Amino acid sequence: MSVIVLERHQPGREASWAAGGMIAYSEAGPHPQFRELARVSAEMYPEFVHRLQDESGVNVDFRSEGKIHFLEEGKAVPEGGTRLSEAELRQLEPQVEFSGEALLLQESTVDPRALMEALVKGALHLGVEIDSGADVAGLELDGNRVSGAITTKTRYTGQQVVICAGAWSSSLFDLRIRPVKGHMLEVIPQRPLRHVIHGNGVYIVPRSDGRHVIGSTIEDAGFDKRVNPDVIQRLHQAAAMLVPNLGEGLIHQSWTGLRPCSADKLPVLGATSLEGLFAATGHYRDGIMLAPITARVLAGTMSGEVPSFDITAFLPNRFAN
Repeated sequence: MSVIVLERHQPGREASWAAGGMIAYSEAGPHPQFRELARVSAEMYPEFVHRLQDESGVNVDFRSEGKIHFLEEGKAVPEGGTRLSEAELRQLEPQVEFSGEALLLQESTVDPRALMEALVKGALHLGVEIDSGADVAGLELDGNRVSGAITTKTRYTGQQVVICAGAWSSSLFDLRIRPVKGHMLEVIPQRPLRHVIHGNGVYIVPRSDGRHVIGSTIEDAGFDKRVNPDVIQRLHQAAAMLVPNLGEGLIHQSWTGLRPCSADKLPVLGATSLEGLFAATGHYRDGIMLAPITARVLAGTMSGEVPSFDITAFLPNRFAN
C-alpha cells in the first residue's frame, strides 16, 4: 500500500509525546480481551524496538529492569509480581523509602519521544509520506464509502482512511472519545534509579541518560493543556516521599497531555460503519504499550485478514445508536 499521514502539527507530539512510556501489562485491568491485547503487545515490544531502531537509527531507550510497585489500599494486586522484603528492596534500590507491601514486576519502559522520532524516521525510510501543518476538516464520501480526506489546505483521495487523531478523533466521526488531562514533570537527580517506582499516587520512570519522569494526574479539563504549577509541585512532593533524593533535584521541565478516553475506557480499534473507514484511537493511558499490536491489528484488518484473537470489544460500532 502507499500511505500518507495527515498531521495537524508534528507527528507524535500530543498524547504520545507526553506519556511516561511504561509497558505496564500488570495494570491492564480485569477486561479479558483487553488483558490479552496488552499481553500480546508487551510480548511484541522487544522485536518491535529492534526493527524500529534498525530502520531508523534512533535509540528508543528500551529498558527492562522492572518496576517496584507499592500496593495501595483498595487497589487490586497486580499479577506476576514477586513480593519484596524491606531488605530486598534496599538491595534493589537503596534510595527508596519502604512504604508498605512492595512487589517487583518484570515490566519494561521506552522513551516515548525517542520512539516517536524513530517511528517518523522509520516510516519515511519505508516510503510513507507525511503531510503536516493542516487540520483534517472532514472525510470525502461516495455514498456509504469513504473516498478520501479533506484538510484545510487540500484534498486527498484514498480507498482506506484511518482515524488516529487521539483526543480529537470524535471531531471526524462519532467514536465517543473525550480528552483526559495529565500533568507530568522531569527531574534529574544526582543518583539515578534503576527501576520504575510506583506508589503514593505517582510513578517515577528513569531514563538511561539520568532524566526521571514523574506522573501523573487524571483530570477532566476538556482540551485545556495549561500547566498548573501547584499540581506539578504536589507530584514532585509525592515522588520525594518515595525517593527523597528526587526532592533535592530541580524540576527540569513540566508538561501536560490529553489522553484519548473512550466511553468505556477501552481502545477503539477496527472497521467503522462506513466502508473503508477505520479507527485506531481511545487507548487512554496505554497508547505506548499498545502501539505494536494496534499496528498489527489495523494492518491485518485493512488487508482483509481475520484477527488472530477476538477484538469484538474494541470495534467502533459498539457505540452506534
